[in-house]
Amino acid sequence: MLKQLFKWIVVILPVAISIGSMVALFLWLLTAAIHFRFNHNWLLFLLPLAGLLIHITYQSIGKSSEKGNNLILEEIQQEREGVPILMAPVILVTTVITHLFGGSAGREGTAVQIGGSIASLFGNWFKIKGADMGILLTAGIAAGFGAVFGTPLAGTIFAIEVLTIGRIKYDALFPALIAAVVGDLTVSAWHVGHVQYHIDYLLPVSSYLTTDLLSSNLLLLGKIIIASIAFGLASYLFAEMVHKIKSILLKLFSHKWVIPVLGGLIIIALSFINGKPDYLSLGVDAEYPGAITVTSAFQQGGADTWSWLWKTIYTTITLATGFKGGEVTPLFYIGATLGNTLSDVLNAPVSLFAALGFIAVFAGATNTPLACTIMGAELFGGEHVLLFGIACFIAYVFSGHSGIYSAQKNTVLEKDRGYIHQKLNKYKMVSRRK
Repeated sequence: MLKQLFKWIVVILPVAISIGSMVALFLWLLTAAIHFRFNHNWLLFLLPLAGLLIHITYQSIGKSSEKGNNLILEEIQQEREGVPILMAPVILVTTVITHLFGGSAGREGTAVQIGGSIASLFGNWFKIKGADMGILLTAGIAAGFGAVFGTPLAGTIFAIEVLTIGRIKYDALFPALIAAVVGDLTVSAWHVGHVQYHIDYLLPVSSYLTTDLLSSNLLLLGKIIIASIAFGLASYLFAEMVHKIKSILLKLFSHKWVIPVLGGLIIIALSFINGKPDYLSLGVDAEYPGAITVTSAFQQGGADTWSWLWKTIYTTITLATGFKGGEVTPLFYIGATLGNTLSDVLNAPVSLFAALGFIAVFAGATNTPLACTIMGAELFGGEHVLLFGIACFIAYVFSGHSGIYSAQKNTVLEKDRGYIHQKLNKYKMVSRRK
C-alpha cells in the first residue's frame, strides 16, 4: 500500500502543478477577456464570426477534442485512443474567444479538459496504461475542477462521482485528493483569486448538524423542500434543452458551420430584446452598476423574476450551437437567481435560498449531489451543510435520469431496465404456459 501511495504522489505532483498553472493562466485570460468585452460592447456583433472561427478550429486541429468532457469520461470508463494533448490549448483559446465576444458559457468544462489532457500527456510519458490511466485521468478532472473553483474537496468527490450515476470510483480517491489540493494551491501561488460568497442567514446554534433542525425550523424545511423540487426541475430543463437544441440543429443544417453563426445571431437578438447584457458571459461579478449576477442574487432584489430562465435560454443556445466553455458557472447563476425569486415567493431568507439554488441546480444537472453538498460547505461555510445536503439530493431526484454529460453511465437506470426486462420475461413465460 505504501508503495502505491508513493507512486501516485510522485506521478500526481507534477501533473497537478501543471494543471493548476494552466488553470491560473486560463482564469487570468478569461477575466481580462470579459472586462475587455464589457468595455467594448461592439464586440458582441462579432459573435457569429467567433462561432465560425471556433468551428473551423475544431474541424482542422481539434477533431476528437470537440467531444469535450464526454471524451474524458469515455476514456476513464474504457481506454481507447487517448485524450489528445491539443485538447488543453484548443479549449482554453476557444473558451476565451467565446467570452470575449459575449457567449454565455462557463469555465468548468475548460478546466476539466485541461486537467484530462495534461494528465493523459503525463500518463503517456510515465507509460501508464489500463486502469491506472483511468485513475490518472480522474485525478486530472479533480485538479482542474478544484483549481478553477477553489474547492479541492468538492473537486475530489466530483471527479469520482461524475463517472457513473449510482456508483463511486473509490480507487481513485487518494490520487484525486492529492491532485485537487495541489492544483488549488498552485492557483493560489500564482495569486489568482476566487469570488467569495456569504450567507447572511444563521440557523440557531442548536440546529447545526443535528435533527433539532426538524423541530425548530419545520416551516423553513418545508420551504426548502419545495424550492429544491424547483431546482431539480430547472436542472432537467437545462439538460434537456442543451441536448434537444443541438439535436434539432444538426438535423436541420447539413452545413455545420451555419450552426455557430446562427447561434451568435440569436444571442445578439436576445440581447436586443432584453436591452441589457446581464445574461452574457459568466455573470459572476458585476461588470457595470445594477447588473444581475450570481453575487447580486444573494441580496434582496438582486435578480428579476425570470433571470434564471433567460440565463437558461442564453446558455443552452450558446453551448448547443458549438461555442465552448462549460455549463457549471451558468448553472450557478440559474440556481442563485431562481433561489432569489423563490425566496420572495416563499418569504424565505434570500442569501440562504440563493446558496441552495447555487449548488442544487448544479447537483441535478451533473448528477453529483454529494460533491455539490461538499462544495456548499467549502464556499458558504459548514453551518448549513445539512440544508445543503437536503437541497442537493432532492434536486438530484427531481432532475430525473437526465444530465449534461451524455457519456455519464447510469447504473440506476440500468438496474431499472433490468428489473423491467425481468418482469416482462416472467410475464411472457406465464402467458406461454396459459
